[in-house]
Amino acid sequence: MDAELDALRVRPIEKAEEDRYRALMAQHHYLGDLAKIGHTLWYIATCGEDWAALLSFSAAAWKCGVRDRWIGWDFRHQYDRLGLIANNSRFLILPDWHRANLGSKVLSLCQQRIVADWPDRFGKRLLLLETFVDPSRFQGTVYRAANWTCLGLTQGFRRTRAGYTAHSESPKLVFVRPLQRNAQAVLSGSSLPPTYGQGPPRMMLSAEQMRLLPDFFATIPDPRRAQGRRHPLPSVLAIATAATLCGMRGYKAIAGWAKDLKPRARERFRCRREQGAYRVPSESIIRDVLIRVDPTALDEACQQWNKMYARDDQSLSVDGKTMCNAKDEQGQQTHIMSVVGHETGTCHTQKKSVLCP
Repeated sequence: MDAELDALRVRPIEKAEEDRYRALMAQHHYLGDLAKIGHTLWYIATCGEDWAALLSFSAAAWKCGVRDRWIGWDFRHQYDRLGLIANNSRFLILPDWHRANLGSKVLSLCQQRIVADWPDRFGKRLLLLETFVDPSRFQGTVYRAANWTCLGLTQGFRRTRAGYTAHSESPKLVFVRPLQRNAQAVLSGSSLPPTYGQGPPRMMLSAEQMRLLPDFFATIPDPRRAQGRRHPLPSVLAIATAATLCGMRGYKAIAGWAKDLKPRARERFRCRREQGAYRVPSESIIRDVLIRVDPTALDEACQQWNKMYARDDQSLSVDGKTMCNAKDEQGQQTHIMSVVGHETGTCHTQKKSVLCP
């Protein structure tokens, strides 16, 4: 028994092994196979040439009450820091390998591997692992033995394309495993240390913010001709602003973010309704509006939003960018100077500037 445990090795599967991995998962795991979408790593635990266990790690759950309360982060930080958490979405010990202590040994080996494998594959560091256990089937004994912490039960709502189910279905036990001692403090801090940066600052918008955001752009003159306006200007500007706050950069990224909005979110942004469905503006419409809209009026509207929702910053930084696809009346490229808060990452103001001599 001890010799088998000592011989265990954990490694990511190779491309040629994926079909076998999926077939075993579909055959033996009660939840079946899980598609490889986004940030996902599949592992196998081997003893010599034999496969003993299969594991899958994927993106963290967007919302989990007991986890979020344990971390103690503000919901505005949550979206920006979810990339520092990975979810153990599948763990299967194959039928011929049910041994005492094998499960906790595999989890421990996998924990050691993923600290290096995840940033190597996706360019992001990990601070925390999480998993959900169905208490009607298991009690999470393997996770407890591997020093994972049980935080309590989820509310039992399941995410769907339209949002979440109306009624609680099957609450799950939530387990977490910090990958370093200060993981909780880093995740809940007012700002992330540079070593954990996930690109441009992002935030998660609440339902109230989505509903009210178009109001801030209601008085901005529409630069488009009346003929052919398919999307209200406040709706287009609200979507573009929200996408930028959520970390999107560039017209294509903003349009992709808008396309992924669920029906409830589209309704909150007051998108155009057509044949029973809410339509979002295309990339070309977003680009046309943002290039032609009055930048001063847009800046004032954004500042009004900041006054209501932004946190206090102790220090500010000034940044400048050149917009390659935007030119002024003289044919010169547009240069934007921005003032950004260090503590919150909030852009407090933006101004067009002429080219410096």
